[in-house]
Amino acid sequence: MSNAAASKIVSRRLAWLEPSALQRARLSVVPRRRVQASRFPFVTLVSLMLLGGVVGLLCFNTSMQQAAFTESRLENQATTLAAQQESLEMDLEKLRDPQHVAEAAEKQGMVIPGNVAMLQLGTGKVSGEPAPANGDVTPPLWVPVRKPSFR
Repeated sequence: MSNAAASKIVSRRLAWLEPSALQRARLSVVPRRRVQASRFPFVTLVSLMLLGGVVGLLCFNTSMQQAAFTESRLENQATTLAAQQESLEMDLEKLRDPQHVAEAAEKQGMVIPGNVAMLQLGTGKVSGEPAPANGDVTPPLWVPVRKPSFR
């Protein structure tokens, strides 16, 4: 159908309209205007995302470095405390040594009793013959040792 024939059909159907209205109502093809969207919002969004990522990584790296320094400081403190504990345990073992206890008792004037009596707690009986302690029965703390000769 040609353009003129289509126009006649439309004019017959729309005969009740005024001719000026009909003239205005005719449609014509208009070339489409190409509107280019602005790239500024997209570029801004991508830039802000990149900047946020870099700042986030910087903050994460800083916190990890602080944690590493704290860990190092705490490890040094733990090592020092472990060495101090070991030293104190060695001192305690020296103080618990029977030889050391015997020396301290001798310095305070204590002697080993010659005859020991035992008290039985269940019956309240004393077994053995108690005798007062004197320094005659106490063996020497340091037994003299003869040095070997290598002749």
